[in-house]
Amino acid sequence: MNTKRFAMDYLKVFVSFVIHLTCLVNGDEHNHLYKPNEEVVLWMNTVGPYHNRQETYTYFSLPFCAGPKDSISHYHETLGEALQGVELIHSGLEMHFKEDISKVPFCQVNLDDNKLKAFIYAVRNHYWYQMYIDDLPIWGIVGEVDETNNKYYIWTHKKFDIGFNDQHIVDVNLTSETKVELKANTNIEFTYEMNWKSSPILYKDRFNKYLDPKFFQHRIHWFSIFNSFMMVIFLVGLVSMILLRTVRKDYARYSQDEEVDAMDKDLGDEYGWKQVHGDVFRPASYPMLFSAIIGCGHHITLVTLVVITFTIIGDLYTERGSLLGTSIFVYAVTSPVNGYFGGALYAKMGGRIWIRQMLLSAFLLPSLVCGMAFLINFIAIYYHASRAIPFGSMVAVACICVFVILPLTLVGTLLGRNLSGQPDYPCRVNAVPRPIPEKKWFMEPLIITMVGGILPFGSIFIEMYFIFTSFWAYKIYYVYGFMLLVVLILMVVTVCVTIVCTYFLLNAEDYRWQWTSFAAAASTAFYVYLYSFYYFMFKTKMYGLFQTAFYFGYMALFSIALGIMCGTVGYIGAHAFVRKIYTTVKID
Repeated sequence: MNTKRFAMDYLKVFVSFVIHLTCLVNGDEHNHLYKPNEEVVLWMNTVGPYHNRQETYTYFSLPFCAGPKDSISHYHETLGEALQGVELIHSGLEMHFKEDISKVPFCQVNLDDNKLKAFIYAVRNHYWYQMYIDDLPIWGIVGEVDETNNKYYIWTHKKFDIGFNDQHIVDVNLTSETKVELKANTNIEFTYEMNWKSSPILYKDRFNKYLDPKFFQHRIHWFSIFNSFMMVIFLVGLVSMILLRTVRKDYARYSQDEEVDAMDKDLGDEYGWKQVHGDVFRPASYPMLFSAIIGCGHHITLVTLVVITFTIIGDLYTERGSLLGTSIFVYAVTSPVNGYFGGALYAKMGGRIWIRQMLLSAFLLPSLVCGMAFLINFIAIYYHASRAIPFGSMVAVACICVFVILPLTLVGTLLGRNLSGQPDYPCRVNAVPRPIPEKKWFMEPLIITMVGGILPFGSIFIEMYFIFTSFWAYKIYYVYGFMLLVVLILMVVTVCVTIVCTYFLLNAEDYRWQWTSFAAAASTAFYVYLYSFYYFMFKTKMYGLFQTAFYFGYMALFSIALGIMCGTVGYIGAHAFVRKIYTTVKID
């Protein structure tokens, strides 16, 4: 059996599970196979300003008119489609497979003052609209402005050129024609035509025309990957050479100290990371919050790797809402990972209020996402935008959180506490915390935190540009192999940098390494969020309250999730390093 086809079928089962779970499905609209003269449906989706991709409205929010054919009710196929503001409405146009239609009128609009103002506003703000035929997206522009005489025109004729291969629709092109000036109290007649032609494009390749290889596979993209890879080699070599040599010298010095009697040792000049062996495994401050964040970080990391892998195998970006729906499904079913690592860490730190910790771990990220979405939803409702999340979708998300994520997190917490919750530290923890001596300013945790995120950000900032462009502009991101490689590079760089930061902190006899190691790695997200400001001001032409709130709100969520992931990876590396050095050295 073909491996790729098997994986795609498996992913479709995943998406179908999400559909049935959220009760938002009414079955497939069609199986993409057509017989001659069989009906083909043209769905009208959204319309909105070109520079504000997320500020979208239903197509008929503008005074367009529909065709004479009776409308067909449409239900959201997936939760992801509903959350992304897809509003498919039947166009009312008669279309049949392989049946050409010459130019024919389908409706008229009488331009009164309100309709005229609506069309002029849309033309002035460069409104585009989106349609779908057989799940293939089509874009068109509403009209254009003649700045020489300050006149506004609207395109009234839609010419569809559709390519077919056997029983499949493999190509759709729209040409907007017949420019008509917008004038008050005039009738505007809308027309359309359809031309069918045989195409050599295979059905599995029909989405390739929407991709942009020249943009995503540009030499700069390849160079950034190579540059990041060389940074990894350099950092791994640097950590191996410097740290191992330094730690080896520390081992030698501590071995000599063991041969000195107690009186000489008291009079000696002892310093370094060995002096904090009785406090280095002391529970972190705010252990409940820390363990919840670390558990959530394990969860986000796993979901990121799994979803990227699924997308590489199954090309999830080709179907509406599939990527978001699959992400929600994977996040829900992998919730035991969150509970396991968070619950185990909390138990090792001596935490007793484990139910509260489990609830915090389960709802930490969902509450942040839902809270931000709720605030933005108010603005979307005020604007009457299609991005306003329907009440049914809110209920579906709440049901997933309460009836799927919470029970699975509870199972993971119980397993983590019972299987990995016993402290197994190589050093005993002192009853009284050791005073932290004064140190140089650049050894302070705040400075280490801010410096720690610079190199990891440097390894991904080029990829951030491509990701931002695909989400905030009209590009479809499809190079998920690049993304997987960049994520792995980010993890390696983060671990190397965090180990160095932790060593410097411990060598300054500051045992507060848990939060510092997490924060040093998580500060990568701070620089990503700063970069988002630069991207907004210099790389886009976004405007308006809705688009600005949408941009910075969801960029904040993206940065928080990235920070939790990077911080957890950094903490894992630092924890392994700390255990290693204190296990190797003999502690009295």
